[in-house]
Amino acid sequence: MMAKNRHGSPREIPEIPFAAPAGTPAGVEVMSLAELRRRVPAEALTRPQRPDFHHLLTLTGGDLRHVVDFNGYALRPGSWLWVRPGQVHQWGDITQAEGTLILFRQDVLDPATATAARVDDPHAPVVTTPVTADAEAVTMAAEHLNREFQALGRLPLDVHIAALRHLLAVLLLRLAHLTVPVGGPAPDPDETYLRFRDAVERHFTATRRVEDYAQLLGYSGRTLARATLANAGLSAKEFIDRRVVLEAKRLLAHGDETAAQISDHLGFVTASQFSKYFMQRTDQTPIDFRRRIRGQATGEPHPDHRSEGPDTAPPR
Repeated sequence: MMAKNRHGSPREIPEIPFAAPAGTPAGVEVMSLAELRRRVPAEALTRPQRPDFHHLLTLTGGDLRHVVDFNGYALRPGSWLWVRPGQVHQWGDITQAEGTLILFRQDVLDPATATAARVDDPHAPVVTTPVTADAEAVTMAAEHLNREFQALGRLPLDVHIAALRHLLAVLLLRLAHLTVPVGGPAPDPDETYLRFRDAVERHFTATRRVEDYAQLLGYSGRTLARATLANAGLSAKEFIDRRVVLEAKRLLAHGDETAAQISDHLGFVTASQFSKYFMQRTDQTPIDFRRRIRGQATGEPHPDHRSEGPDTAPPR
């Protein structure tokens, strides 16, 4: 399920690659939390980690706190947690919860399904709670996927793998298109905001200036400001800054890069400029943040747990 960290260049965060157990089809794995407890030491789970594969988790009993991109989420039976590649997460105490964990690589899905299920959407909600008919459909899809995963050897291997892919696709499509979203239906974001959001995701290490994005997209700064405020509840500048701070936190939490290396990666002129920027937006220095987040992995209490709170990343 999990392999030892793979280290890249000094600017890359060490990632945990997907590694299915011997004898099982590569690319997808289904297990209970009881099995996870048997296979992975608790201390390994509580450390910040940044896997290169998806995690889907739902509880059948108990409760669990899980930290994703430095926000705490309280999971209860019926809710679904979806951690995407690139997000930094930490497990809470899994001894008090029972449930199902589904791990999968994105390349097990065909491109059309991946697009329709929004699997690479960095702004998708971390936690959802299906209700009424949606809840029943999602539960049935997960149970069917689990049964097929456990039935290795009953079908020819290529047929078994095809079935797993199709059943996983059903589950993801159901989760991505709930008919009754948590908190009621929300209007779709407008095109101006979506273009700005995607541009920030691509270029936040190159520029933090609203004017640069306005010029790139062919809008006025005022148009971007209105669109971002209406769709995200933030100013355009704060939206950019939140994305930069999130990446800085990811790098500080899970890598061994110095503040100077992170500063360079994020496009700052000097390490002192980066430190001042980070301090103004988080009330702590980069080094203090690193010490605090790594201290939590050794058992110190987490001060920021919230119940199904919003992401640190810019909201959808």
